[in-house]
Amino acid sequence: MFENLTEKLGDIFDKLKGKGKLTEKDLDITLREVKLVLLGADVNFKVVKDFIKNVKEKSLGSEILKSLSPGHQVIKIVNEELVDILGGENEKIIFNSNRVTKIMLVGLQGSGKTTTCAKIAYNYKAQNKKILLVAADIYRPAAIKQLKVLGDSIGVEVFSMGDKEEPWKILKAAEEYAVPKGIDLIILDTAGRLHIDENLMEELSLIKQNNIVDETLLVVDAMTGQDAVNVADKFNEKIGLSGLILTKLDGDARGGAALSIKKVTGKPIKYIGVGEKINQLESFYPDRMASRILGMGDVLTLIEKAQSAFNEEEAKELEKKFRKAEFTFEDFYKQLQQIKKMGSISDIMNMIPGMGKLKKMQDVQVDEKELVYVEAIINSMTKEERIRPNVIDGSRKKRIASGAGRNVQEVNRLLKQFEDMKKMMKNMGKMQKMMGKMPGFPF
Repeated sequence: MFENLTEKLGDIFDKLKGKGKLTEKDLDITLREVKLVLLGADVNFKVVKDFIKNVKEKSLGSEILKSLSPGHQVIKIVNEELVDILGGENEKIIFNSNRVTKIMLVGLQGSGKTTTCAKIAYNYKAQNKKILLVAADIYRPAAIKQLKVLGDSIGVEVFSMGDKEEPWKILKAAEEYAVPKGIDLIILDTAGRLHIDENLMEELSLIKQNNIVDETLLVVDAMTGQDAVNVADKFNEKIGLSGLILTKLDGDARGGAALSIKKVTGKPIKYIGVGEKINQLESFYPDRMASRILGMGDVLTLIEKAQSAFNEEEAKELEKKFRKAEFTFEDFYKQLQQIKKMGSISDIMNMIPGMGKLKKMQDVQVDEKELVYVEAIINSMTKEERIRPNVIDGSRKKRIASGAGRNVQEVNRLLKQFEDMKKMMKNMGKMQKMMGKMPGFPF
């Protein structure tokens, strides 16, 4: 996500931070480079023009150029302006306290509406909301079946009336069905088209004319760049939007749509899709995204991901095992599963301040395949071998290697690394006990 943009902006600002004094000419050169990078990332021209103008005015209209760290001060202003063009602050979906809340997802074909319906349902189910998915895409072959399969996978009911009834009537019937069941949230999947046409807009308008819809969210593919912005502008003009959902942001290394769409449409980005998995839809926080773009990490999102992936009781139990060096392959396997829930190792590293640059400089090697191989080897072990690795002799190593599709050398390497880690934990435990006896170390 924004990989090229982050890298290029990082290079520009590294040069800026290296200057002890900053002149207006230095600022002009820097901002010209920033402008070219943003335009190269497919950011809307007017958005770029206003952004550069605001950064320059704020940098010159203060004592920043005369300060002790002018470069850092300019970057601070750039960060603030980025937050502004991304929307300012996080805007959540507001639930109606008097009746069922209804969200209608709209968009072109292929933007990911149906999958996004299920992802929103997954998020709110985790918050103990009762949800009903409603299938109103009556044109696309297998759209209703796809929604039912997704609903079943997350344990959320899907309401359907087949492909013959009008969508506005389907939503009306769905609400009547939902009220006695105590449903909190209805999520409506609507039809898309390959392009915007009058029939599509009329159908969506009829849904809104005949039903109270709390949120009309446009799902757009971030990888289409400025086309996504133009589509959003037209949908907003024709039917009125309350917000936007950008999908496939994990595949968009440029980021032009995300940086343009709020300023052009005036509508906030409420969610971003960062992967294909059902749990890879995130609430959108402009300040966090600005930090990621500038290579400053995103600690808050990292903490939230960790909290949702790790069980608190298991974490406490694991800490005790660490202290006593009783950590087993069984524990290690559980940790691998929980880390996988948080996303790729590369994504996690990018959320840690400064780690993006280390990765770029190749001081840190990230090989996702290695984790897959480790998992395969552990999977090939028996329960006894996971708990008591010391029972693994030569013949067992051959069996484990064969079962994992790896070689014996790799099994030996993993066993050695595991033993080294246990020794390190044991030494840390001894050190903590020693320091606990010293005044000023309340361990």
